[in-house]
Order: sequence, then structure tokens, then C-alpha cells
Amino acid sequence: MADDRAGSFTRYAARHLAGRLVLLRFAEVRRDLSEDYLRETAHLPAFWVREGVPLEEEVRRYARWADGLPVRPSRFCNPSEPRQAVAQRFARLAGLPHLTERQVTWVRDKAAMKDRFRELGLRTARYARVACAADVERFAARCGWPLVLKPTDSFACVDTFRLDGPSCLAGTDFGAREWMVEEHLGGTEWEVCALIHDGRVLDAWPSAMPCRPLDIVDGALNANISVATGEGPGVDLRALLQRIATGMGLDHGYVHMEFFLVDGQVHAGEIGVRLAGCEITANHGLAYGFDVFGATLDVYLGRRPPLRYGLRRCAGDLLLPLPGSGVVRAVTPREELLRIPGVVDAVLKVGVGDVVAARRASHNASGYVHVTGTSIGEVERRMREVLDTFTIDVAPAAGAREAGAAHR
Repeated sequence: MADDRAGSFTRYAARHLAGRLVLLRFAEVRRDLSEDYLRETAHLPAFWVREGVPLEEEVRRYARWADGLPVRPSRFCNPSEPRQAVAQRFARLAGLPHLTERQVTWVRDKAAMKDRFRELGLRTARYARVACAADVERFAARCGWPLVLKPTDSFACVDTFRLDGPSCLAGTDFGAREWMVEEHLGGTEWEVCALIHDGRVLDAWPSAMPCRPLDIVDGALNANISVATGEGPGVDLRALLQRIATGMGLDHGYVHMEFFLVDGQVHAGEIGVRLAGCEITANHGLAYGFDVFGATLDVYLGRRPPLRYGLRRCAGDLLLPLPGSGVVRAVTPREELLRIPGVVDAVLKVGVGDVVAARRASHNASGYVHVTGTSIGEVERRMREVLDTFTIDVAPAAGAREAGAAHR
């Protein structure tokens, strides 16, 4: 399993597959793995891909290393979006199940992704690759403002911006990344996740977003709500995802997709063949009452999970604010958050005295809570009560700015 951050799924796998799980780690992102997490997973064999060394050489070194394991790995899972290309290439060179280069392009290059969506007969926002401000303005002359500007390989809204006019382009370094621009869609933005086994979509789980990701990075409520109560969009999401899975040749795995419902019509947004970000995957388990991480492990192990549901409710993750970089001077304790109606779990990732680095990204947070309720509205109201209760005090500190720059 590719492992570049301490996620809930990796922690679950570490607990349930002890003796059968090997971690694939990348030295270039070593700083993103805390010492606590490394100690927590120290019982698992981990192969570190060295920075600056040809991947073919690293795979040969891996093959020799794997000869010393009790059993050589025969399956592969990559839950990481930014590591998608290198992780899948490593798996291919190592003879493990993998996405092809073409499939990686479809799920990582957002312009190529929309090209494929349209080839499959799906609506999308109008879009174009751009290399300079003049390209953006020519696109705006056809589609109008506002627009959305993003790198073709971005994720979590990193370096993604709403443009309300030409003045918003000031300071954009078009030479630093490959960029695209697309029209800003109205309507309602939704998420949907699914598991694929043997080429078939087993089920699809919709999520409501009280606020859009582009609003979240500017301070809006940062939450996702899994909807198991029938309040979801009136769309055959399983059929939608099956069309994409078949059209992209996806044989197995977890997929996460955003889409827009505009005047009753679906416009495909973006899709990832990996677990959803934040705690969206865990929301589904809480909403439907089943072991979603275990089911996900099953499909990556080549098994068809039973998907027996025990509940039908709404459950969401609310990311707790991280207002800036510096030293944490005070933060609301977990126990206080757990006393709020509907809160079933609370995780604080920071404590008093910690040096933290905030960033403009949809997963920027000091922690999260899981909130349940009978409806989307009830969950959202309870989330806002959490925000009314939660406080965090971050004071600027010497070295915090440098730490934040290094994190970015």
C-alpha cells in the first residue's frame, strides 16, 4: 500500500493486516509522516523509494528486498492522489495490479479527464487548457466570467481559484504548472463514492456538501455529509459510475467523484481512483452501518465484499478550523466536543504547544468531528453548533513562517 500520509484507511489496514501488509513510502515526502505515525506503524515492513534515483533501479532494489519477506506482495493499493502516477508506475514495474499510464492520465490530468467524460457521452463544464493570461481572456470571451482556474494535476483545491475578471489573473505563474480553465457552474455540487469489483460498480454512496470546496478554502463550513436517507440527488449514480468505470477500463478499487446537478442535469466534475479525501469514506460507514474500510480492503485484495447495511441515516465529517500558522496556545478539548448532540467521534490533530502550518487547501484543519443525524439539515445544524463551541488560538512564532513555507 502506498503510504504518504497518516490516513484513517492506512491505520485501519495496519491494524487488520498485520503480517500481510507492506508499506510503500517515498523519501521526498518523509516530512509528511510524523514520528508518532512512524512508531505506530513500525511493526509493518516498509520500502522507502529514494529521492532522485531512477524508479527502475528502485524497483530492482525492491525485488531483492521483497525476497526477504515471508510472502511477496501480490496486490496493490494506492490511496494517494498526488502519488498516483509514480505509485502506479512502481506497481507496474514490480508486476503488481496497477492502473495503466492512460488510466492515470484520465484520473489525474483534469483536462484529459473531461475529454474522456465527453467521449463517454457525459456533460461537463466547458473547459480549455491555457498557457497565458490571454488564453484565459479568450476563453472568457466565449463563456463569460466567472471562471475557475486550476492546475491540470491539482487536488484539494490547491492553487485553484475562482476568477471574476481579468484582474484576478495578476500574479499567476503560467510557466510553473500546466493550467486549465473552466466555466463556473451553478446548481448543486455533490460527491459520490463507490467500490468496483471485477469491473462492476457494487454500490454508490452520495455525499452532500453544505459549502462548495472553493468557498471552503476561503473560510466556509468545511464538511461532507453522507446521505443514506433518500435525500440524495435523483440520479442513478451507480449507472453513472458504471459508465465511467467501463469507459476507463477500471477493474477494481475505490472511486470518488464530484458532480454538479444543474436544472436536473448531471455535469461530471472530477473523478479519482483512490479513497476520498478528508473523512468522507468513514462517513459512509457511519451512515449505512457497515465496515466501509473492510469492504475497501476486500476489493483491493480481489474479494467481493457483502455490503450488508445496518443503518440508514446521515453522517458527516466537519473539519475543524486551522486559522493560521504558528504555535497553538489553546484549543477546545475533545471531551467538550463529544458532549454536543450528534457528535460520535472527535479527533484533534494539534495540541497546545504544537507548531502548525496552515495552507490554502480543502483539507486544511486542526482536526475533525463525525456528526450524525436524521437528515442533512439536522447534521448541518449540529455541525454549526460544534463550530460555535470550538476555539483554537494560534500565535505567530519565530520559525513558524519557515515551517509553513516548507510544508507548502
